[in-house]
Amino acid sequence: MSPSIRARAPRPTDARAAEPRRKRRCHGLLSPALACAVLLLLAGCQQQPGNGTASDGDAPATPRRGHLVTTFLTEREPVSTQHERPGTLRLRRLVRLHAQEEGRIEQLDVFEGDAVAEGQLLVRIADDVLRAELDKTRATLDQKRLDLKRFQDLAARNAASQDDLAQARTAVALAEADLRLLDIRLDDTRITAPFAGIVTERLAEPGDFVTKSTHLLTVADPASLVAEAYVSELLLPHIAKGEPARIRIDALGGELFDGHILRIHPTLSETNRQARVEIRFERIPDAARAGQFVRAELSTAAVARLLVPFRALRQDRDGQFVWVIRDGNAERERVRTGLRIADQVEILDGLEPGQRIITRGFLGLAEGTAVERVDDDAGPSLATPEATTERLDNMP
Repeated sequence: MSPSIRARAPRPTDARAAEPRRKRRCHGLLSPALACAVLLLLAGCQQQPGNGTASDGDAPATPRRGHLVTTFLTEREPVSTQHERPGTLRLRRLVRLHAQEEGRIEQLDVFEGDAVAEGQLLVRIADDVLRAELDKTRATLDQKRLDLKRFQDLAARNAASQDDLAQARTAVALAEADLRLLDIRLDDTRITAPFAGIVTERLAEPGDFVTKSTHLLTVADPASLVAEAYVSELLLPHIAKGEPARIRIDALGGELFDGHILRIHPTLSETNRQARVEIRFERIPDAARAGQFVRAELSTAAVARLLVPFRALRQDRDGQFVWVIRDGNAERERVRTGLRIADQVEILDGLEPGQRIITRGFLGLAEGTAVERVDDDAGPSLATPEATTERLDNMP
């Protein structure tokens, strides 16, 4: 019989000797709480970005996104443009009254700003000499008529020739013509108002001696006040006589007054290629005066135009272009521009309706770059008339 093996209880000295070894092993291991935290952290790093579940090592990697841009879809729309042009108020109906006979002014009672009625006597020039000549001519005419009657009686008795009779008749006709001429000259010594209006100039005084063609007065019709502006040759084809317009008079506080185009002059200035356009008030303001500075607002007829945001327009050494999207990639498209309308620009050539162009996200953009739309651009007003391509690049 083999001897039985009995476990021997450790001696007190053995237990005390083993205790330092256990402590050393524990110091080399992680505590349970710390180990759990490490496991949770590793599990979180393996989760998918979108669903929050742990990755099993077989899930596909997140696809790389393209160059982010905002876009605008081109289309043609009827657009009526507004144009402001500086101008001046002017009186269309204005008459300069001149002396038609020489003499001393006996009457001139009106002054600048006075209202006058049609036919009112404004100037009277001394007519003593003309009346004396008139009396002489009348006496001469009476004598010539008597001579004619005498020659007629003689010719009836064959005592006078037909030549003598013809000369007598001619003398009467000449005297009658002289009489009519003096009547006209007498009428010219009285100058009346050709229409109802106001006196704008008074250039002589009673007692002055004036000669023929001396400028005495100027009379204007206040109802003929119009705004006169100059319009470039590019805008002329888009406006027409009778179209509505508005007039702003700076001296009256900038209020807008309704009007319409009265006349477009047929010739242009060779220096600035502009034509004169007259605009008539629907109601003339009471404080409006000829010579005041005005701003005329003209509206063009609605025309179908292809407009894009101005910030989409780019420029390089070869000219202007825009970025278009084709098959998900960015491509340059050369364009020819037209009118600048607020924060938009008209495209005359290079684009067609239905194309999608890039309006933001130009930094780092190159030919063939894959792009991804983050939002469609509704065309908010960001560009200003002073905006440049370089400034637009720095916009958010």
